[in-house]
Amino acid sequence: MARMTEEEAFALDEKWTKTDPKIGPDGSGFLSKRKAAHMITIDSLSADYLFSKFIADHKTPAEIISEMVQERLVASQ
Repeated sequence: MARMTEEEAFALDEKWTKTDPKIGPDGSGFLSKRKAAHMITIDSLSADYLFSKFIADHKTPAEIISEMVQERLVASQ
């Protein structure tokens, strides 16, 4: 893979730091099209728990959350 020149790196940095992501109400923006881009905010205790589970179980936080939600859904039926 070719390395970027310093000039290219500065240009890329400029582009991404000064360009707002497009989120269209009709789903036309880049982030709107990606289901993986859905974001949530959690408290620090939950984040610490997820991080320790992710390290211990070798799973992503998304996989851990998915398993927890599925368990709750099964238990509620």
